[in-house]
Amino acid sequence: MTREMLITTLRHHLGSRYVLHRREELMLYEYDGSAMDQAMPDVVVVPGSTAEVAAAVATATRLGFPIIARGAGTGLAGSTVAERGGMVISLARLNQILQIDPQAATAVVQPGVVNTDLSRAAAAYGLHFAPDPSSQRSCTIGGNAGSNAGGPHCLKYGVTSNHVLAITLVLSDGQVVRVGSAVSDTPGYDLLAAVVGSEGTLGIITELTVRLTRNAEDVRTFLAIFDDMEVAGACVSAIIADGIIPAALEMIEGEGIAAIESWAHAGYPPDARAVLLIEIDGLREDIADEARRIARVCTASGCRELRTASDAAQRERLWAGRKGALAACARIAPHYHILDGTVPRSRLPEILRRSAEIAAHYDLKVVNIFHAGDGNIHPLLLFDLRVPGTRERAMAAGAEILRSCVEVGGTISGEHGIGIEKRAFMPWIYSVEDQSAFADLRNVFDPAGVMNPGKLLPSPTSHSSLHATEPLLRMTGRGAWI
Repeated sequence: MTREMLITTLRHHLGSRYVLHRREELMLYEYDGSAMDQAMPDVVVVPGSTAEVAAAVATATRLGFPIIARGAGTGLAGSTVAERGGMVISLARLNQILQIDPQAATAVVQPGVVNTDLSRAAAAYGLHFAPDPSSQRSCTIGGNAGSNAGGPHCLKYGVTSNHVLAITLVLSDGQVVRVGSAVSDTPGYDLLAAVVGSEGTLGIITELTVRLTRNAEDVRTFLAIFDDMEVAGACVSAIIADGIIPAALEMIEGEGIAAIESWAHAGYPPDARAVLLIEIDGLREDIADEARRIARVCTASGCRELRTASDAAQRERLWAGRKGALAACARIAPHYHILDGTVPRSRLPEILRRSAEIAAHYDLKVVNIFHAGDGNIHPLLLFDLRVPGTRERAMAAGAEILRSCVEVGGTISGEHGIGIEKRAFMPWIYSVEDQSAFADLRNVFDPAGVMNPGKLLPSPTSHSSLHATEPLLRMTGRGAWI
């Protein structure tokens, strides 16, 4: 079946305005937040309802085109890149908060709702949505569910899967089903757990019922400053070993500290080798005791200085530095490859040292900016794509670092997902039998094999792209690069 037939049928269901097919329109959907993989879809649709999503999906399936769901495009693993062409479904118009129930502490939202917009709306009831990726000002709830996103405060409150109660899901034949329940402990198989984190390979989410979290009575934020990276890594384990579970426990090391400070003026000492951003929340009485214990542990661990945010404004500045770290590192190099592995906390010093060694071997700069409390590391490999061979060196270095994570008892993703970037690494952590079971589950939801094909699981075509853009680095104008 032809692309023209697909476009004509989609226009009938959605209207011409919401069916994008010109090259200049499709270029905007070639890549995600990493831009390490690029490919052009055949068509992009922007539906305004579950019924329109279902009609678009049924049409693409019938005509044999791949289907890729896309939120804000902030993903970092290539999950929303249309490497085999096909139809990208942008969920940007499904952006309404349908209900907030303050008594049940739940909300019903469409997938295009921006993460922080939900917390902003819930604030009037003393509530918030706890998962808080660094891209939370632009990423969407549907995208968070697709990759099972985390964030700094997921150390205490859990990742996205811990906060999704039920979803409306469009299957590959256009059938609309309800998965999960707002009522806890319902009988039957937990299909919701299979869908959250499935990266659009099982269906397209068009509505979510999510759990909201009560705002804490008191919050305190600390900046622990270190002259040694490994000492800072050891301090992370010492804090948890003391029985303290902070709301967030983040680490920044290397040149990134000075870059962030020069950009955000957050109050980070540029000469530090590493800093820990520690936040605790809860009842005032409990917070006072935990603050004393954190000071004791940090001092005993070799902390050069422990600063406490004096007010909400200073706290916001500290977090602005952490949340804007990727942008700030552009002061060091124009491009980056951000990794996402998880290791036991006790192995953090070792893996940080190993990351530095691997980066040096490949002649790359590395900055570690990550969720230290749960061992979710994010080495940031910095380079300039305009230098021939740098992308290949960055990808090779990234693979070695993730392999090192597995070797110390960790895994290849904590929150970014697998997508294109890490599907070839799945055999490192799953047997052939495991992968076969995953494929069988996938086939139950999507027997046509059209839902985001080639993502998440390795396949014979995993290393080739049928619609890949060449060259990867395209000059779009004098001095402009993507």
